[in-house]
Amino acid sequence: MQRYSRRSVLIGSCAAAVCMGRRQVKAAPSLAPRPLVFAHRGASALRPEHTLASYAKAIADGADYIEPDLVMTKDGVMVCRHESNIAETTDVALRPEFADRRRTTIIDGKTTTGWFTTDFTLAELKTLRAKERLGRLRVHNTRYDGHFAIPTFEEMIDFVAAESAACGRVLGLIPEIKHSTYFHTLGFDPEALFLRILVANEYTRTAPLEIQSFETGNLQRIGADIRAINPQARLMLLMGERTDVPPDLAAKGQKTTFGDLMTPTGLKAVRRYADVIGPSLTDLIPRDAQGAWLEPSTLVDDAHSAGLLVHAYTCRPENYFLPRQLRNADGDGARNVAGSVAEIRRYLDMGLDGFFTDDPAIGQMAVKQL
Repeated sequence: MQRYSRRSVLIGSCAAAVCMGRRQVKAAPSLAPRPLVFAHRGASALRPEHTLASYAKAIADGADYIEPDLVMTKDGVMVCRHESNIAETTDVALRPEFADRRRTTIIDGKTTTGWFTTDFTLAELKTLRAKERLGRLRVHNTRYDGHFAIPTFEEMIDFVAAESAACGRVLGLIPEIKHSTYFHTLGFDPEALFLRILVANEYTRTAPLEIQSFETGNLQRIGADIRAINPQARLMLLMGERTDVPPDLAAKGQKTTFGDLMTPTGLKAVRRYADVIGPSLTDLIPRDAQGAWLEPSTLVDDAHSAGLLVHAYTCRPENYFLPRQLRNADGDGARNVAGSVAEIRRYLDMGLDGFFTDDPAIGQMAVKQL
């Protein structure tokens, strides 16, 4: 893998510009030699998320990195799910033998109702099958409902390693440790398990690796250990809603918000333990109540000034998710490839170093136009 340098590399021609309403915005320098395409939960626009099928499709479509979100089971195994609540991504609601496990709890300060991985052993989770989360928008994906099992993190690593050998290119991993503070209150230590898994696998010791978390404390605790295992590894602080407090800080009664961490002063503090920030797309260009783009923020430039890369989330190809200026007349659920490419190009022209996408093939189309 080519490491990022500290020199700026201009994206596109120095004379390139993008028209945004009444404002002309010149292409900005990125800190990356080439913007990276991160497969968000795999190719989740085309296969149910966090299945081996979704990861396989992402690899086939040219993703640079594959993302596993990691949560804990009752018997202490790390599995690939976006959150502990599996109500929307599995067929658990249709399983009468598990009906009595439906409950309400508070995770990361938010009340949620459903079925939770921490109430299931791995063997029990393996009896469930994945389904499409966004069934109304991604009707084409519902044909795969019931086909695929929930993979463990170790199974996912083995799968990516095998695919890397088969396709002849190195594939990065960008795992997210979910709900760290919450899992610790239940007696788990997800960071310790995560480190043990990285050490035990040749692929994670040598492949490109970027660790994500919405929490500040776990990144600070494991940073040195991560780099000892894999010297090229990077750490990314994901940015939640600007008014929210990171879960680990909230648990301590602290008031520092993600918005505070996005200021020039906050970014300098983040740089002491992280290499990358992961803001949402609307942190780069806010939208109005109708979903139309407003004026861009200075976050990318401010992060670069602090020495941080910027890897933003999440580019999705359906009209429903695009800024109003780029939607077509085909309906919310329609795939709008031209609009999605134009959206990604807009962010890349701001100097974005990488981006998460539900459709890596479209992401690569945008990058290859640079």
